[in-house]
Amino acid sequence: MEILKIEAVNKSFGEVQAVRDLSLKVNQGRIFGFIGPNGAGKTTTIRMVMQILLPDSGRIEIFGKQLEPGLTNRIGYLPEERGLYKKMKVLDQVAFLGEIKGLAHAAAVSEARKWLERVELADWAGKKIEELSKGMQQKIQFVGAVLHQPELLILDEPFSGLDPVNTNLLKDILLGLKSSGATVIFSTHQMDQVEKLCDAICLIDHGRNLLEGGLSEVKARFGKGRVHLRYEGKADFLQNRSLVAECNDYGKFVEIKPAAKVTPQDILKAAAREVTVTHFEIAEPSMNEIFIQVVQSKGGQA
Repeated sequence: MEILKIEAVNKSFGEVQAVRDLSLKVNQGRIFGFIGPNGAGKTTTIRMVMQILLPDSGRIEIFGKQLEPGLTNRIGYLPEERGLYKKMKVLDQVAFLGEIKGLAHAAAVSEARKWLERVELADWAGKKIEELSKGMQQKIQFVGAVLHQPELLILDEPFSGLDPVNTNLLKDILLGLKSSGATVIFSTHQMDQVEKLCDAICLIDHGRNLLEGGLSEVKARFGKGRVHLRYEGKADFLQNRSLVAECNDYGKFVEIKPAAKVTPQDILKAAAREVTVTHFEIAEPSMNEIFIQVVQSKGGQA
């Protein structure tokens, strides 16, 4: 079943067209990565799905129905701009967010206590929001999005500002929600999270769909035979275009696309002559590499 279907949607703000003839589909029970560079139109699209904005043209369906106000109670939404009442106590804030989504007061308070325990903030229930760190406030906002057990969860940069421990905590929660049947759409710039979590992705730029599909299918389109090297030393061989067609070098780690008729073993031999190789792997292109390649090759087209 398609939980979300967007067909030929357009949205402009004055002379700026933020979303351009965008179409995509999200199937039930999947974690879907909605990715793209800054200003690509991701947040505008999400706001149209949430009926904060209306499309200029095109069609959006959720749960098999065209957009209507009552559908939003079946959705959990973590916006890009965080919005909490600084003077409210943590428990009251979380319960309030649950009541907005239709929970009775007693049920909202009960669920709020459970979720605060789950995200390790139970000891802060009586504190004011303003007393919490940014990371803690991020977790409170996340709890507010999932408290009412939504069928569809839409998260705009959910891992922003979180340390690795809390990122892992939210990751485990998302996987748990998926296993219980929920659908998750999240927008992020962290391609490692996309790689680890997503079943499918859509990459947009300048409001256009540049790449969409199952994660394994998308990666297969870009072929195998990439070389991942971790090394120590000065890797001058990376500048040899008869050997290396493209590379993304981080100083001690590099993703390499070999030139035509060059094998991964040729790359390893050349590397070993110049640097100390501490890791060598033949792999599919990473999502980070795919993101850069697609945006640089297609993103500038109008």
